[in-house]
Amino acid sequence: MSIIRSIRIFLVFAATSALAGCFYTPTSGPQGSDVRAGQKDPESLPYAVVKVTPETEGVLASFAPRLGGGIQGPAPREIRFGVGDVVSVTIFEAAAGGLFIPAEAGVRPGNYITLPNQNVDTDGNISVPYAGAVRAKGRTPAEVQKSIVDALKNRAIEPQAVVALIEQRTSLISVLGEVNSPARFPANAAGEHILDAITRAGGPKGQGFDTWVMLEREGKRTTVPFGQLVYEPQSNIFVHPGDTIYVYREPQTFVAFGASGSQGQFNFEAWRVSLAEAVAKAGGLNDSLADPASVFVYRGELPEVAARLGVDVSKFSGPIIPIVYNINFRDPAGYFLATRFQLRNKDVLYASNATSVEDAKVMQQIRLVTATVNDPIVAAYNATLLRNTIKLAP
Repeated sequence: MSIIRSIRIFLVFAATSALAGCFYTPTSGPQGSDVRAGQKDPESLPYAVVKVTPETEGVLASFAPRLGGGIQGPAPREIRFGVGDVVSVTIFEAAAGGLFIPAEAGVRPGNYITLPNQNVDTDGNISVPYAGAVRAKGRTPAEVQKSIVDALKNRAIEPQAVVALIEQRTSLISVLGEVNSPARFPANAAGEHILDAITRAGGPKGQGFDTWVMLEREGKRTTVPFGQLVYEPQSNIFVHPGDTIYVYREPQTFVAFGASGSQGQFNFEAWRVSLAEAVAKAGGLNDSLADPASVFVYRGELPEVAARLGVDVSKFSGPIIPIVYNINFRDPAGYFLATRFQLRNKDVLYASNATSVEDAKVMQQIRLVTATVNDPIVAAYNATLLRNTIKLAP
């Protein structure tokens, strides 16, 4: 029986070790309490935990990507002459006998002459008889007209001038990429918006939900989803001469881990997806595993966004602050918040296991250890019983 007693002592020791080693039980990720507790390992990447509240969503919405301006914003820029533009100049005088006398002056009312069309030269000027070189580059037709009148008013009879742009070669807009007819075309003097310019290029090739629009203006770039231009008119700003619009396709994705219905990478298949839609796309929360209060979204934010969220950015280095957003689905209002919280491309969605699930895993581990150790005990007991039976046999 000493062997059985030794095995039982080993059994107690093994069970104790299993309880002490519950940290090493299989799991799909950290416990919700560990995530909310923040960084524990000084050698790991630091992060900040932010609870999803109406205030949080308001801050994130205010930093949502936009092209700036808006339909009700400033009017489009005036078209100005540039080197190479073809310009027409017509000069009028108040009476006959003036400086400019056309061949048919005696058979028509009024006194005017139209000069031959000319290009704005490399110096940015046009040439007008008796006025010399007139600056045109960077100026509007009205400004050029005034310069011509000022140069002729002491020679011609109450002169007036009309300057027209015949061929536009510098005030151009370029639309490239995933459009049906990439083109470079003259800017519209009446003004047009981003969508108008894309329409002139034949529209996007795809359905639009995975299409992005990049606007480059004066060395700066801004990118937004194509759907944002359609559904949020304030982003559909006026284009300016010299703008470049690049349309490209890039499916937006997020990954789901933990106690969701299914894990893996999922496409948005829409121009934007709320947190509620993302959880549903990942199969919802697993009713037998998930802790509804421990649903997290991992994302990197700019320092100015993190600061507005109440994060002490001085504790972090680098241009991106790792933030873990925590939403509580045990709170009925959490579902309303989830419909307003917008996921972003490459976000990580993680649902933690409930504490009871981890406790059950520990108990199962203990049962496995005890069953493994108990097998030789039962075998030894049966062998002893068999020997005693044989000895008692007649």
